Amino acid sequence: MSVSPSVVLSDLTFSWPDGRPVLDGLDASFMPRRTGLVGTNGAGKSTLLHLITGRYRPQRGSVRVTGTVGHLPQQVVTNHSDTVADLLGIGDVRRALARIEHGSTDPDDFTDVGADWDVEERTLALLDSAGLGESLGTAADLDRPMRTLSGGESTLVALVGQVIRRPSVLLLDEPTNNLDGRARSALGRVLDEFSGAVVVASHDQGLLDTMDDIAELHSVRSSPASLRMFGGNWTHYRSVVEGEQEAARAAARSADQDLRRQKRDLVEAQSTVAHRRRMGEKASREKRVPKIVAHNRRSAAQESAAKYRIGHEDRVADARTRADEAHEMIRDDTEIVVDLPETAVHASKSVASTGEMLLDLDGRYPDRTVELTVVGPERIALVGDNGVGKTTLLRSLASSVPTAVLPQSLDVFDDDASVVENVRRAAPDTSITDVRTRLARFLFRGRRADAVVRTLSGGERVRAALAMLLLADPAPQLLILDEPTNNLDVASRTHLSTALSSYRGALIVVSHDEAFLDALGITRRVDLTGEGLTSTSA
Repeated sequence: MSVSPSVVLSDLTFSWPDGRPVLDGLDASFMPRRTGLVGTNGAGKSTLLHLITGRYRPQRGSVRVTGTVGHLPQQVVTNHSDTVADLLGIGDVRRALARIEHGSTDPDDFTDVGADWDVEERTLALLDSAGLGESLGTAADLDRPMRTLSGGESTLVALVGQVIRRPSVLLLDEPTNNLDGRARSALGRVLDEFSGAVVVASHDQGLLDTMDDIAELHSVRSSPASLRMFGGNWTHYRSVVEGEQEAARAAARSADQDLRRQKRDLVEAQSTVAHRRRMGEKASREKRVPKIVAHNRRSAAQESAAKYRIGHEDRVADARTRADEAHEMIRDDTEIVVDLPETAVHASKSVASTGEMLLDLDGRYPDRTVELTVVGPERIALVGDNGVGKTTLLRSLASSVPTAVLPQSLDVFDDDASVVENVRRAAPDTSITDVRTRLARFLFRGRRADAVVRTLSGGERVRAALAMLLLADPAPQLLILDEPTNNLDVASRTHLSTALSSYRGALIVVSHDEAFLDALGITRRVDLTGEGLTSTSA
């Protein structure tokens, strides 16, 4: 029996209010399978998910969804007073249950509960499946403030909150951001148990290799993105694309050779025409033929030369068009190129220190004391499980010295201002021309530098935040990066590590991306556990 698609896109077209096109005429179907949504930063992955949820409305076309949609965005946003139950979306039901248990007969309470009489038991079971049973294993834990959870724990709680609602379509936007290895395994178990359609926007190759299909959003130059479906996981998708790119590069080489050959032929044609003209002029001067015959010959020669020249020029133009078209088929993995300011730190200089501090995290580790000192241009990888206190430790370290910090939340912007305006705020004495020149090295060229920050993709926000930090005045001698590769596509992760290789100050990185840490040339690994800090040379 055939299975009906859960999401159908028909002629889907969307542009930003400033007229910048994002998607144009997309037609696609998502089945009750696991589909990885891939594409470079800014290709429109998050935008497409928002169109499926109905948060954005297309300029043309339609989205048809069978059943209900659950959506886990890139950034889990909570209020300061929110509890775990609030993020899970069961706060109202629990409060109604509590009132009923205390004798309430209000019909509204029974309406709020509906069929969810076992909501706490079901929620705790799902939290345990998501690897949160140790920290959120009792009903009392559901009343914990969200601010006591790490970024990774918040992501998993938000995911469980979506699953509790029993959606038929589950949309996940970069779900492994901030997740350690154990939490990533837990995410995989949750997805294994989900029977509906799953669409995962991600750059995580490990997660993408567990998908049934890959959907790629890809645009050529500044044109709107097109959507192409590939059966199979990330590894299969990459093999197909690499094969196509090999053929495209060969076609481009052949087209370039043809263009060079046509240009040589044009030069030879121009030389032949010039020679014929000189010979005709010489014959006319020597009056070897009657004037009228010479005139007729000259006119015929000029007409023949023009046709000869134009024919070669047309062939050159055709060859140039074919070469341009061939090169457009080759993917452009643009690079972040950063001329970092002078940030050299002497090898013996003490850059920053927390001093001996109690790191108990609201009583979870009441006897844990730690001390972290940074000396010289060290490159430190700070590792540890989600919720163990890495971000809190970094916050303490940053308070001891002028530091540039890239936080997980990326809340360093005025979201209603442009990229240029945000960077000018960090470097007010830098000229607008210099700011634009430097932003171009972070791939914000021309109109992209004037884009309002709230319209940027997750990866673009990372690049913009790095630009603010590294172009700030004065330049930082200690750079702290908290999960910097979140939302970055594969090429950008490589380019970011290359760009940071020229930084000569001290560097501390929190990341679960081992390949990225290896590329940075880490000199020391510091492991934070429930007992304290363990430091080893890399």
